[in-house]
Amino acid sequence: MIYDPQVYAIEDKPMVPFISEKEIEETLQNAQPDKSLVREIIEKSLNKKRLSMQETAVLINATDPELVEEIKQGAHRLKEQVYGKRIVLFAPLYVGNLCINNCEYCGFRAANKEQKRTTLTHPELIREVEMLEDMGQKRLILVYGEHPKYNAEFIADSVRTVYEVKKGNGEIRRVNINAAPMDIDGFRTVKEAGIGTYQVFQETYHREAYASYHTGGLKKDYDWRISSLDRAQEAGIDDVGIGALFGLHDWRFEVLGLIRHVNHLEAVYNVGPHTISFPRLKKASNMKCDSQWEVSDEDFTRMVAILRLAVPYTGLILTAREPAEVRQEVLEFGVSQIDGGTKIEMKAYSEKEKDQDLDAEQFEINDNRSLADVMEELIEREYIPSFCTACYRTGRTGEHFMEFSVPGFIKRYCTPNALLTLAEYLEDYAQNGTREKGYRLIRKNLNEFDDNGFKSKLEERLERVKQGERDLYF
Repeated sequence: MIYDPQVYAIEDKPMVPFISEKEIEETLQNAQPDKSLVREIIEKSLNKKRLSMQETAVLINATDPELVEEIKQGAHRLKEQVYGKRIVLFAPLYVGNLCINNCEYCGFRAANKEQKRTTLTHPELIREVEMLEDMGQKRLILVYGEHPKYNAEFIADSVRTVYEVKKGNGEIRRVNINAAPMDIDGFRTVKEAGIGTYQVFQETYHREAYASYHTGGLKKDYDWRISSLDRAQEAGIDDVGIGALFGLHDWRFEVLGLIRHVNHLEAVYNVGPHTISFPRLKKASNMKCDSQWEVSDEDFTRMVAILRLAVPYTGLILTAREPAEVRQEVLEFGVSQIDGGTKIEMKAYSEKEKDQDLDAEQFEINDNRSLADVMEELIEREYIPSFCTACYRTGRTGEHFMEFSVPGFIKRYCTPNALLTLAEYLEDYAQNGTREKGYRLIRKNLNEFDDNGFKSKLEERLERVKQGERDLYF
Protein backbone atom coordinates (compact mmCIF):
# COMPACT_ATOMS: atom_id res chain seq x y z
CA MET A 1 0.00 0.00 0.00
CA ILE A 2 1.28 3.47 -0.91
CA TYR A 3 0.62 5.83 1.96
CA ASP A 4 -1.72 8.73 1.21
CA PRO A 5 -2.05 11.25 4.05
CA GLN A 6 -5.48 12.26 2.75
CA VAL A 7 -6.94 8.78 3.19
CA TYR A 8 -9.59 8.87 5.86
CA ALA A 9 -10.41 5.87 8.09
CA ILE A 10 -8.12 3.36 6.38
CA GLU A 11 -9.53 -0.16 6.22
CA ASP A 12 -7.87 -2.51 8.69
CA LYS A 13 -5.95 -5.35 7.08
CA PRO A 14 -3.11 -7.53 8.38
CA MET A 15 0.30 -5.82 8.22
CA VAL A 16 -1.03 -2.75 6.40
CA PRO A 17 -0.37 0.75 7.88
CA PHE A 18 -3.59 2.05 9.43
CA ILE A 19 -2.89 5.55 10.81
CA SER A 20 -4.48 8.50 9.05
CA GLU A 21 -3.43 11.89 10.40
CA LYS A 22 -6.52 13.40 8.81
CA GLU A 23 -8.81 11.00 10.66
CA ILE A 24 -7.19 11.73 14.02
CA GLU A 25 -6.95 15.49 13.55
CA GLU A 26 -10.55 15.84 12.34
CA THR A 27 -11.76 13.63 15.17
CA LEU A 28 -10.10 15.97 17.65
CA GLN A 29 -11.41 19.09 15.91
CA ASN A 30 -14.99 17.83 15.78
CA ALA A 31 -15.28 16.55 19.35
CA GLN A 32 -17.46 18.89 21.40
CA PRO A 33 -17.14 18.38 25.17
CA ASP A 34 -20.75 19.05 26.16
CA LYS A 35 -21.20 18.34 29.88
CA SER A 36 -24.02 15.86 29.44
CA LEU A 37 -22.10 14.04 26.70
CA VAL A 38 -18.93 13.83 28.83
CA ARG A 39 -20.94 12.32 31.67
CA GLU A 40 -22.65 9.89 29.31
CA ILE A 41 -19.26 8.73 28.01
CA ILE A 42 -17.91 8.26 31.55
CA GLU A 43 -20.98 6.19 32.38
CA LYS A 44 -20.45 4.03 29.29
CA SER A 45 -16.92 3.28 30.43
CA LEU A 46 -18.11 2.48 33.95
CA ASN A 47 -20.33 -0.13 32.31
CA LYS A 48 -17.03 -1.63 31.11
CA LYS A 49 -17.50 -0.77 27.45
CA ARG A 50 -14.51 0.41 25.44
CA LEU A 51 -14.73 3.96 24.08
CA SER A 52 -14.52 4.94 20.42
CA MET A 53 -11.98 7.41 19.08
CA GLN A 54 -14.73 10.03 18.92
CA GLU A 55 -15.74 9.47 22.54
CA THR A 56 -12.12 9.54 23.68
CA ALA A 57 -11.63 12.83 21.80
CA VAL A 58 -14.57 14.34 23.70
CA LEU A 59 -12.84 13.52 27.00
CA ILE A 60 -9.56 14.95 25.67
CA ASN A 61 -11.27 18.23 24.78
CA ALA A 62 -13.05 18.49 28.12
CA THR A 63 -10.84 21.02 29.89
CA ASP A 64 -13.40 22.47 32.29
CA PRO A 65 -12.00 21.79 35.81
CA GLU A 66 -15.29 20.29 36.96
CA LEU A 67 -15.34 17.83 34.05
CA VAL A 68 -11.64 17.01 34.43
CA GLU A 69 -12.30 16.05 38.05
CA GLU A 70 -15.28 13.92 37.00
CA ILE A 71 -13.08 12.15 34.42
CA LYS A 72 -10.47 11.41 37.09
CA GLN A 73 -13.03 10.15 39.56
CA GLY A 74 -14.65 8.03 36.87
CA ALA A 75 -11.26 6.49 36.09
CA HIS A 76 -10.68 5.85 39.80
CA ARG A 77 -14.04 4.09 40.13
CA LEU A 78 -13.45 2.02 37.00
CA LYS A 79 -10.03 0.90 38.20
CA GLU A 80 -11.49 -0.17 41.54
CA GLN A 81 -14.28 -2.09 39.80
CA VAL A 82 -12.05 -3.93 37.33
CA TYR A 83 -8.69 -4.31 39.07
CA GLY A 84 -9.43 -3.76 42.73
CA LYS A 85 -6.42 -2.53 44.70
CA ARG A 86 -3.95 -4.78 42.91
CA ILE A 87 -0.75 -3.32 41.38
CA VAL A 88 1.49 -5.60 39.31
CA LEU A 89 5.24 -5.12 39.77
CA PHE A 90 8.12 -5.80 37.40
CA ALA A 91 11.70 -4.71 36.73
CA PRO A 92 13.55 -3.85 33.52
CA LEU A 93 16.82 -5.57 32.71
CA TYR A 94 18.98 -4.09 29.95
CA VAL A 95 20.78 -6.88 28.10
CA GLY A 96 22.61 -4.80 25.49
CA ASN A 97 22.79 -1.19 24.32
CA LEU A 98 24.46 -1.52 20.93
CA CYS A 99 22.27 0.28 18.38
CA ILE A 100 22.30 1.16 14.68
CA ASN A 101 19.46 3.68 14.90
CA ASN A 102 19.64 7.44 15.31
CA CYS A 103 16.68 8.45 17.45
CA GLU A 104 17.19 12.07 18.49
CA TYR A 105 15.73 11.50 21.99
CA CYS A 106 17.66 8.33 22.92
CA GLY A 107 21.05 7.94 24.60
CA PHE A 108 21.62 4.65 22.75
CA ARG A 109 21.57 6.22 19.26
CA ALA A 110 24.49 5.27 17.05
CA ALA A 111 25.74 8.85 16.65
CA ASN A 112 26.17 9.31 20.41
CA LYS A 113 29.86 8.54 20.84
CA GLU A 114 29.74 9.27 24.57
CA GLN A 115 27.45 6.31 25.25
CA LYS A 116 29.21 3.45 27.03
CA ARG A 117 28.40 0.33 24.98
CA THR A 118 27.93 -3.02 26.67
CA THR A 119 26.35 -6.39 25.99
CA LEU A 120 25.92 -8.70 28.97
CA THR A 121 27.88 -11.92 28.77
CA HIS A 122 26.15 -15.14 29.78
CA PRO A 123 27.65 -15.07 33.32
CA GLU A 124 26.84 -11.35 33.66
CA LEU A 125 23.22 -11.97 32.68
CA ILE A 126 22.94 -14.74 35.26
CA ARG A 127 24.44 -12.49 37.93
CA GLU A 128 21.99 -9.67 37.15
CA VAL A 129 19.05 -12.06 37.39
CA GLU A 130 20.32 -13.48 40.68
CA MET A 131 20.48 -9.98 42.14
CA LEU A 132 16.94 -9.25 40.94
CA GLU A 133 15.72 -12.50 42.49
CA ASP A 134 17.41 -11.53 45.76
CA MET A 135 15.19 -8.43 45.78
CA GLY A 136 12.04 -10.52 45.31
CA GLN A 137 11.39 -9.80 41.64
CA LYS A 138 9.36 -12.39 39.72
CA ARG A 139 8.59 -10.51 36.49
CA LEU A 140 11.19 -8.95 34.18
CA ILE A 141 11.17 -7.06 30.92
CA LEU A 142 14.36 -7.56 28.93
CA VAL A 143 15.46 -4.53 26.89
CA TYR A 144 17.74 -4.53 23.85
CA GLY A 145 19.08 -1.94 21.44
CA GLU A 146 18.49 -2.52 17.73
CA HIS A 147 21.60 -4.18 16.38
CA PRO A 148 22.39 -7.24 14.20
CA LYS A 149 23.93 -8.90 17.26
CA TYR A 150 20.56 -8.87 19.01
CA ASN A 151 18.75 -11.11 16.56
CA ALA A 152 15.88 -13.47 17.39
CA GLU A 153 18.21 -16.31 18.39
CA PHE A 154 20.19 -14.03 20.73
CA ILE A 155 16.99 -12.77 22.37
CA ALA A 156 15.53 -16.27 22.67
CA ASP A 157 18.73 -17.53 24.26
CA SER A 158 18.75 -14.73 26.83
CA VAL A 159 15.09 -15.45 27.68
CA ARG A 160 15.83 -19.13 28.24
CA THR A 161 18.80 -18.21 30.42
CA VAL A 162 16.68 -15.94 32.62
CA TYR A 163 14.08 -18.64 33.18
CA GLU A 164 16.80 -21.12 34.19
CA VAL A 165 18.23 -18.94 36.98
CA LYS A 166 17.00 -20.06 40.42
CA LYS A 167 18.47 -18.69 43.64
CA GLY A 168 16.98 -19.75 46.96
CA ASN A 169 13.23 -19.31 46.64
CA GLY A 170 13.83 -16.85 43.82
CA GLU A 171 12.80 -17.41 40.24
CA ILE A 172 11.63 -15.32 37.31
CA ARG A 173 8.21 -16.53 36.22
CA ARG A 174 7.50 -14.14 33.38
CA VAL A 175 9.92 -12.60 30.91
CA ASN A 176 8.55 -9.82 28.73
CA ILE A 177 10.51 -8.25 25.89
CA ASN A 178 11.11 -4.72 24.64
CA ALA A 179 13.11 -5.05 21.44
CA ALA A 180 13.21 -4.02 17.80
CA PRO A 181 10.57 -5.25 15.32
CA MET A 182 11.22 -8.62 13.71
CA ASP A 183 9.93 -10.56 10.76
CA ILE A 184 7.39 -13.32 11.38
CA ASP A 185 10.01 -16.05 11.64
CA GLY A 186 11.92 -14.03 14.21
CA PHE A 187 8.81 -13.54 16.30
CA ARG A 188 8.16 -17.30 16.13
CA THR A 189 11.67 -17.95 17.44
CA VAL A 190 11.24 -15.74 20.52
CA LYS A 191 7.75 -17.12 21.15
CA GLU A 192 9.21 -20.62 21.37
CA ALA A 193 11.51 -19.39 24.13
CA GLY A 194 8.45 -18.72 26.29
CA ILE A 195 8.26 -14.94 26.30
CA GLY A 196 5.30 -13.16 27.84
CA THR A 197 4.36 -9.80 26.33
CA TYR A 198 6.30 -8.39 23.37
CA GLN A 199 6.49 -4.58 23.42
CA VAL A 200 7.17 -2.38 20.42
CA PHE A 201 6.40 1.31 20.93
CA GLN A 202 5.61 3.49 17.93
CA GLU A 203 7.14 6.45 19.82
CA THR A 204 4.97 8.90 17.83
CA TYR A 205 2.05 8.04 15.59
CA HIS A 206 2.46 11.26 13.59
CA ARG A 207 4.31 10.30 10.41
CA GLU A 208 6.02 13.65 9.78
CA ALA A 209 7.13 13.96 13.40
CA TYR A 210 8.36 10.36 13.31
CA ALA A 211 10.55 11.11 10.29
CA SER A 212 12.08 14.14 11.99
CA TYR A 213 13.22 12.15 15.05
CA HIS A 214 14.37 8.95 13.32
CA THR A 215 17.11 9.89 10.88
CA GLY A 216 19.07 6.68 10.54
CA GLY A 217 18.94 2.93 10.98
CA LEU A 218 16.08 0.51 10.45
CA LYS A 219 13.84 2.41 12.82
CA LYS A 220 13.36 5.26 10.35
CA ASP A 221 10.90 2.99 8.46
CA TYR A 222 7.55 4.06 9.94
CA ASP A 223 5.56 1.37 8.12
CA TRP A 224 7.83 -1.48 9.27
CA ARG A 225 7.40 -0.36 12.85
CA ILE A 226 3.65 0.31 12.77
CA SER A 227 3.03 -3.17 11.39
CA SER A 228 5.42 -4.95 13.76
CA LEU A 229 2.84 -6.21 16.22
CA ASP A 230 0.73 -7.53 13.35
CA ARG A 231 3.70 -9.73 12.49
CA ALA A 232 3.95 -10.78 16.13
CA GLN A 233 0.29 -11.80 16.05
CA GLU A 234 0.82 -13.68 12.79
CA ALA A 235 3.63 -15.56 14.55
CA GLY A 236 1.31 -16.55 17.40
CA ILE A 237 2.34 -13.95 20.00
CA ASP A 238 -1.06 -12.86 21.24
CA ASP A 239 0.18 -10.75 24.18
CA VAL A 240 1.58 -7.51 22.76
CA GLY A 241 2.25 -4.10 24.26
CA ILE A 242 1.90 -0.75 22.51
CA GLY A 243 3.10 2.68 23.58
CA ALA A 244 3.98 6.24 22.65
CA LEU A 245 6.75 8.49 23.94
CA PHE A 246 4.89 11.58 25.09
CA GLY A 247 6.77 14.78 24.33
CA LEU A 248 7.55 14.07 20.67
CA HIS A 249 4.22 15.43 19.37
CA ASP A 250 0.88 16.72 20.68
CA TRP A 251 -0.22 14.36 23.48
CA ARG A 252 -3.83 14.58 22.31
CA PHE A 253 -2.87 13.20 18.90
CA GLU A 254 -0.83 10.41 20.48
CA VAL A 255 -3.68 9.28 22.72
CA LEU A 256 -5.93 8.87 19.70
CA GLY A 257 -3.07 7.16 17.87
CA LEU A 258 -2.96 4.59 20.66
CA ILE A 259 -6.73 4.12 20.52
CA ARG A 260 -6.55 3.71 16.74
CA HIS A 261 -3.87 1.05 17.25
CA VAL A 262 -6.17 -0.75 19.70
CA ASN A 263 -8.97 -0.58 17.11
CA HIS A 264 -6.71 -2.04 14.44
CA LEU A 265 -5.56 -5.00 16.51
CA GLU A 266 -9.11 -5.78 17.59
CA ALA A 267 -10.44 -5.48 14.04
CA VAL A 268 -7.81 -7.76 12.52
CA TYR A 269 -6.94 -10.16 15.34
CA ASN A 270 -9.98 -9.94 17.62
CA VAL A 271 -7.84 -8.94 20.58
CA GLY A 272 -6.38 -5.62 21.64
CA PRO A 273 -2.98 -5.01 23.25
CA HIS A 274 -2.30 -6.56 26.63
CA THR A 275 -0.70 -3.32 27.82
CA ILE A 276 -0.34 0.35 26.91
CA SER A 277 2.69 2.40 27.99
CA PHE A 278 2.88 6.19 28.00
CA PRO A 279 6.39 7.26 29.07
CA ARG A 280 7.20 10.96 29.02
CA LEU A 281 10.31 12.24 27.28
CA LYS A 282 13.19 12.50 29.75
CA LYS A 283 16.77 13.75 29.60
CA ALA A 284 19.19 11.50 27.74
CA SER A 285 22.88 11.69 26.85
CA ASN A 286 23.33 14.21 24.01
CA MET A 287 19.63 14.22 23.18
CA LYS A 288 18.45 16.62 20.46
CA CYS A 289 14.82 17.38 21.32
CA ASP A 290 13.25 20.66 22.34
CA SER A 291 10.41 21.11 24.82
CA GLN A 292 7.72 22.13 22.31
CA TRP A 293 5.49 19.14 23.10
CA GLU A 294 6.38 18.75 26.78
CA VAL A 295 3.50 17.23 28.77
CA SER A 296 2.80 18.91 32.10
CA ASP A 297 2.09 16.89 35.25
CA GLU A 298 -1.51 18.14 35.13
CA ASP A 299 -2.04 16.99 31.55
CA PHE A 300 -0.20 13.74 32.24
CA THR A 301 -2.53 12.85 35.10
CA ARG A 302 -5.59 13.71 33.01
CA MET A 303 -4.22 11.67 30.10
CA VAL A 304 -3.82 8.55 32.27
CA ALA A 305 -7.42 8.91 33.48
CA ILE A 306 -8.67 9.25 29.89
CA LEU A 307 -6.75 6.14 28.78
CA ARG A 308 -8.19 4.17 31.70
CA LEU A 309 -11.74 5.11 30.68
CA ALA A 310 -11.05 4.47 27.00
CA VAL A 311 -9.72 0.90 27.43
CA PRO A 312 -11.16 -0.60 30.63
CA TYR A 313 -9.48 -4.01 30.31
CA THR A 314 -6.05 -3.04 29.02
CA GLY A 315 -3.13 -2.88 31.44
CA LEU A 316 -1.62 0.60 31.85
CA ILE A 317 2.11 0.67 32.63
CA LEU A 318 3.80 3.51 34.53
CA THR A 319 7.59 3.48 34.75
CA ALA A 320 10.30 4.94 36.95
CA ARG A 321 10.84 7.71 34.40
CA GLU A 322 8.30 9.52 36.59
CA PRO A 323 9.16 10.86 40.06
CA ALA A 324 7.61 9.14 43.07
CA GLU A 325 5.07 11.89 43.73
CA VAL A 326 3.67 11.68 40.18
CA ARG A 327 3.55 7.90 40.37
CA GLN A 328 1.65 8.10 43.65
CA GLU A 329 -0.96 10.38 42.10
CA VAL A 330 -1.62 8.55 38.84
CA LEU A 331 -1.90 5.17 40.56
CA GLU A 332 -5.29 6.46 41.66
CA PHE A 333 -6.51 7.05 38.13
CA GLY A 334 -5.86 3.91 36.22
CA VAL A 335 -2.31 2.52 36.33
CA SER A 336 -2.22 -1.24 36.86
CA GLN A 337 1.52 -2.02 36.49
CA ILE A 338 4.66 -0.28 37.76
CA ASP A 339 8.34 -1.10 38.00
CA GLY A 340 10.15 -1.04 41.33
CA GLY A 341 13.82 -1.00 42.27
CA THR A 342 14.60 0.05 38.71
CA LYS A 343 18.12 0.44 37.35
CA ILE A 344 18.71 0.99 33.64
CA GLU A 345 22.49 1.26 33.53
CA MET A 346 24.19 -1.86 32.19
CA LYS A 347 25.17 -4.29 35.00
CA ALA A 348 23.75 -1.87 37.57
CA TYR A 349 21.91 -4.50 39.66
CA SER A 350 25.09 -6.47 40.38
CA GLU A 351 27.47 -3.50 40.65
CA LYS A 352 25.77 -1.79 43.57
CA GLU A 353 28.39 0.90 44.04
CA LYS A 354 27.51 2.51 40.70
CA ASP A 355 26.00 5.98 40.73
CA GLN A 356 23.54 6.99 38.03
CA ASP A 357 25.48 7.88 34.87
CA LEU A 358 23.52 9.43 32.00
CA ASP A 359 26.19 8.37 29.50
CA ALA A 360 25.54 4.74 30.44
CA GLU A 361 21.73 4.88 30.28
CA GLN A 362 19.05 5.15 27.64
CA PHE A 363 17.39 8.03 29.50
CA GLU A 364 17.14 9.48 32.98
CA ILE A 365 14.93 7.83 35.58
CA ASN A 366 13.36 9.84 38.39
CA ASP A 367 12.24 7.20 40.89
CA ASN A 368 15.34 5.52 42.31
CA ARG A 369 13.64 3.83 45.27
CA SER A 370 14.40 0.20 46.05
CA LEU A 371 11.80 -2.49 45.52
CA ALA A 372 11.53 -2.80 49.31
CA ASP A 373 10.67 0.90 49.60
CA VAL A 374 8.10 0.70 46.80
CA MET A 375 6.52 -2.39 48.37
CA GLU A 376 6.27 -0.74 51.76
CA GLU A 377 4.65 2.37 50.30
CA LEU A 378 2.10 0.34 48.33
CA ILE A 379 1.21 -1.71 51.40
CA GLU A 380 0.84 1.40 53.57
CA ARG A 381 -1.54 2.86 50.97
CA GLU A 382 -3.44 -0.45 50.99
CA TYR A 383 -2.59 -1.42 47.45
CA ILE A 384 -1.93 -5.13 46.94
CA PRO A 385 1.49 -5.57 45.31
CA SER A 386 1.32 -8.48 42.87
CA PHE A 387 3.95 -10.64 41.19
CA CYS A 388 1.26 -12.94 39.79
CA THR A 389 1.88 -14.76 36.51
CA ALA A 390 -1.07 -17.17 36.64
CA CYS A 391 -2.89 -16.04 33.50
CA TYR A 392 0.24 -16.30 31.39
CA ARG A 393 1.07 -19.77 32.67
CA THR A 394 -2.46 -21.20 32.40
CA GLY A 395 -3.00 -20.01 28.84
CA ARG A 396 -5.23 -17.05 29.70
CA THR A 397 -3.56 -14.76 27.17
CA GLY A 398 -4.61 -12.86 24.08
CA GLU A 399 -8.20 -13.56 23.07
CA HIS A 400 -8.54 -16.09 25.89
CA PHE A 401 -7.53 -13.40 28.39
CA MET A 402 -10.25 -11.10 27.06
CA GLU A 403 -12.82 -13.89 27.38
CA PHE A 404 -11.68 -14.31 30.95
CA SER A 405 -11.39 -10.66 31.92
CA VAL A 406 -14.24 -8.81 30.22
CA PRO A 407 -16.98 -10.35 32.41
CA GLY A 408 -15.14 -8.87 35.39
CA PHE A 409 -13.18 -11.87 36.67
CA ILE A 410 -9.86 -10.02 36.89
CA LYS A 411 -10.70 -8.79 40.35
CA ARG A 412 -12.16 -12.14 41.41
CA TYR A 413 -9.13 -14.24 40.47
CA CYS A 414 -6.25 -11.77 40.33
CA THR A 415 -6.77 -10.40 43.83
CA PRO A 416 -6.38 -13.83 45.48
CA ASN A 417 -3.36 -14.59 43.30
CA ALA A 418 -1.88 -11.21 44.19
CA LEU A 419 -2.32 -11.99 47.91
CA LEU A 420 -0.50 -15.30 47.44
CA THR A 421 2.49 -13.65 45.72
CA LEU A 422 2.49 -10.92 48.37
CA ALA A 423 2.68 -13.60 51.06
CA GLU A 424 5.67 -15.14 49.23
CA TYR A 425 7.42 -11.78 49.24
CA LEU A 426 6.66 -11.21 52.93
CA GLU A 427 8.07 -14.62 53.87
CA ASP A 428 11.21 -14.44 51.74
CA TYR A 429 12.24 -10.79 51.32
CA ALA A 430 10.33 -8.33 53.54
CA GLN A 431 12.36 -5.95 55.69
CA ASN A 432 11.94 -3.56 58.62
CA GLY A 433 8.38 -4.31 59.71
CA THR A 434 6.99 -4.69 56.19
CA ARG A 435 6.09 -8.32 56.93
CA GLU A 436 3.70 -7.34 59.73
CA LYS A 437 2.16 -4.53 57.68
CA GLY A 438 1.74 -6.87 54.73
CA TYR A 439 -0.04 -9.56 56.71
CA ARG A 440 -2.38 -6.96 58.20
CA LEU A 441 -3.26 -5.97 54.63
CA ILE A 442 -3.81 -9.61 53.67
CA ARG A 443 -6.14 -10.13 56.66
CA LYS A 444 -8.07 -6.97 55.78
CA ASN A 445 -8.62 -8.23 52.24
CA LEU A 446 -9.57 -11.70 53.44
CA ASN A 447 -12.32 -10.14 55.56
CA GLU A 448 -13.80 -8.62 52.40
CA PHE A 449 -14.31 -12.06 50.80
CA ASP A 450 -17.63 -13.82 51.30
CA ASP A 451 -17.35 -16.67 53.77
CA ASN A 452 -17.55 -19.45 51.23
CA GLY A 453 -15.49 -22.32 49.91
CA PHE A 454 -13.28 -20.07 47.82
CA LYS A 455 -12.20 -18.00 50.81
CA SER A 456 -11.33 -21.20 52.67
CA LYS A 457 -9.22 -22.38 49.73
CA LEU A 458 -7.35 -19.07 49.70
CA GLU A 459 -6.71 -19.19 53.46
CA GLU A 460 -5.46 -22.77 53.09
CA ARG A 461 -3.04 -21.76 50.34
CA LEU A 462 -1.79 -18.76 52.30
CA GLU A 463 -1.00 -21.10 55.17
CA ARG A 464 0.88 -23.41 52.78
CA VAL A 465 2.98 -20.42 51.68
CA LYS A 466 3.86 -19.77 55.33
CA GLN A 467 4.91 -23.41 55.60
CA GLY A 468 7.35 -23.02 52.70
CA GLU A 469 5.39 -23.90 49.55
CA ARG A 470 5.74 -21.54 46.60
CA ASP A 471 4.07 -20.76 43.31
CA LEU A 472 0.47 -21.45 44.33
CA TYR A 473 -2.27 -19.81 42.29
CA PHE A 474 -5.85 -20.09 41.06
